[in-house]
Amino acid sequence: MKSLRSMIRRGCVAMPGVFNGATARLAERAGFRALYVSGAGLGNATAGVPDIGLLSRDEVVQLAGYIAKAVRVPVLVDADTGFDNVSRTVRELEAAGVAGMHIEDQTFPKRCGHLGGKSLIPARAMCRKLRAAVKARRDRDFVIIARTDARGVEGFDAAVGRARQYLAAGADGIFPEGLESKAEFAEFARQVKAPLLANMTEFGKTPIITAREFERMGYRMVIFPMSAFRVSMKAMDEFYRSLRRAGSQKPWLKRMQTRAELYELLGYDPNAKEWRP
Repeated sequence: MKSLRSMIRRGCVAMPGVFNGATARLAERAGFRALYVSGAGLGNATAGVPDIGLLSRDEVVQLAGYIAKAVRVPVLVDADTGFDNVSRTVRELEAAGVAGMHIEDQTFPKRCGHLGGKSLIPARAMCRKLRAAVKARRDRDFVIIARTDARGVEGFDAAVGRARQYLAAGADGIFPEGLESKAEFAEFARQVKAPLLANMTEFGKTPIITAREFERMGYRMVIFPMSAFRVSMKAMDEFYRSLRRAGSQKPWLKRMQTRAELYELLGYDPNAKEWRP
């Protein structure tokens, strides 16, 4: 497996959001070279809770580990604010087999980056977290990205200033959350010389921008954290309503993944004596 660090040295990596091992296998099979696990995806999909940091480190590590073990491509994980001990978070995510993580400069409990009402910890406190994270790292290829939510709280210039401090503290890359236009993304890349991550989420503050456009602006990572989740939730909502009305799944059979297709995805031969991942 190639490391995420080596990939982003060579160009821009598009990472779709996945929220369990099966969706990770689908994304890998579609040809994506790396995958992303968002805190919102894990919280929404597994516990039915909003993205406000309600899952524990142990839960995130276990769930992200399932995903990392299901595929051969690198997996980047949202580690929220780093939990109560960022050094332990780094070590446990490394042990789980993920390729890297990002931590953010919000106070706990955090909020979705595209909502208002956020508050930030002081930049110096975030720098202490980053130095501790970097010191705890045992695998040199493990990527530590600093996310700043300062654009929506303190303004664009503050986001740039924080990003520069976080790089000086040892961050491998910067994730500027909540930028509001293509011009802002381009200007951020002009002012912050580092591997940059762009969040191409839907229904938020950021307009739809293609991965190719982000690459031309200088970004090395683009995540699509909740796109597949939203598509699947919409389809399942329609299916459940149809099943309740009709009392049968027959109208949906042609829209389903078959048993054989699922077994193929999982690498499972029902006639074999044992399953080998």
